[in-house]
Amino acid sequence: MSTEKKTSILFVCLGNICRSPMAEAIMQKLVEGAGMKEQFYIDSAGLIRYHEGEGADPRMKQHAFRHGYRLTHISRPVRPADFDEFDLIIGMDDNNYDKLRRLAPTLEAEAKVKRMTDFCTQHVIDHVPDPYYGGAQGFENVIEILEDACAGLLTSLQ
Repeated sequence: MSTEKKTSILFVCLGNICRSPMAEAIMQKLVEGAGMKEQFYIDSAGLIRYHEGEGADPRMKQHAFRHGYRLTHISRPVRPADFDEFDLIIGMDDNNYDKLRRLAPTLEAEAKVKRMTDFCTQHVIDHVPDPYYGGAQGFENVIEILEDACAGLLTSLQ
């Protein structure tokens, strides 16, 4: 049995029903495809409790399925312990990033907080837009951005 520590990644958006569970699913599929599943622990959370206990937004699930992803995550809020348990805590936009940095209990914990789009290699964009109030194209756009950013994240961790 390996005693090697897993790299732990927490993806965070506002409600944990669209962007962060999608990032979680994409990253899971990427690490599995790379034969690295056992080297990672991947989760997602939200900054608000409003959707706690709910599955992903049905529209996000539908678009995810069309791209070969299954969203099974149940929404949960960010917990103080997450700053100890995760190596990277990745926010989807500047509001998420700023709030996560304010919630961080130490400077070391704050250093774990990153922006999702910092890992993009194909898209020049400064945030992952929230598709919740938009139409179908918004969900497709989010998947495209997250596929790019997750691939860049995995490359940066290899």
